[in-house]
Amino acid sequence: MTADHIDETAAPLIEHLAELRTRILYALSAYVVAVVLCYIIWHPVFTFLTHPICEALAARGQACQLSLIKLQEGFFVAINIAMLGGFALAFPMIGFQLWRFVAPGLYRNEKRAFLPFLIASPVMFFVGAAFCYYIILPMAFSFFLGFQMGDVVAGADASDPANQMAVIGFTGSMEEYLKLTTKFVMAFGICFQMPVALTLLGKAGLVSAQALASVRKYAVVAMLTVSAIVTPPDVMSQVIMFAVIYPLYEGSIFLVRRIEKKREAQMRAEGTWIDDDEDDEA
Repeated sequence: MTADHIDETAAPLIEHLAELRTRILYALSAYVVAVVLCYIIWHPVFTFLTHPICEALAARGQACQLSLIKLQEGFFVAINIAMLGGFALAFPMIGFQLWRFVAPGLYRNEKRAFLPFLIASPVMFFVGAAFCYYIILPMAFSFFLGFQMGDVVAGADASDPANQMAVIGFTGSMEEYLKLTTKFVMAFGICFQMPVALTLLGKAGLVSAQALASVRKYAVVAMLTVSAIVTPPDVMSQVIMFAVIYPLYEGSIFLVRRIEKKREAQMRAEGTWIDDDEDDEA
């Protein structure tokens, strides 16, 4: 192998590494700016996140108050909000930089195939997160608050001997509340990625509509298990979660089937399609 040949093959690699470095710097810069911005507005963001628990407490006639259990807790809550919020805010820019790095190596038809998934993924995550925030969290917090005991719940007269019992009331921690809320929101956002992931696999030919339909009963068991893990232990929340995930699975089968029909029509037009009967005879 000559030195000239080595230089010719090394040059594209160096160019790719330089391009990767540029895209990473742009993405990191966007993330840092977004983190700083979210740190500045962390208090309004946290106030927004507390609306579900405040509504659940107000429905029981209780004041909405979260506590700083540890001295540094407020600071770390602000940092966590800044990092998570910064990633969410900078994700479009990060995705755009990823696309700018990958796109030059794709054919035009591959670009048309991949770009919709790059757009659909954050959209579906946002839909799942919004569904969790507005539907699931109020139900979940109402369920959890139901385990309070004493006059904090019923407003009973504590001086009455018949009502004398240990008062078990909610004293929430800022950090624990943020962890619980983000856990639910992330879980639902990820679950709503299922149609995007399965459709992308179908586009790549790694799964088929027939295969997805044949394992439907196992998928139902998996969805019920996921519903039991990521939702509160009350039946209603689990039923709602399953009622949302299952149509997403069926929708994935429908989308994969459409992709297969489109691929078949294209291959028939090109004369490269082989029917199963012809393949068996061969």
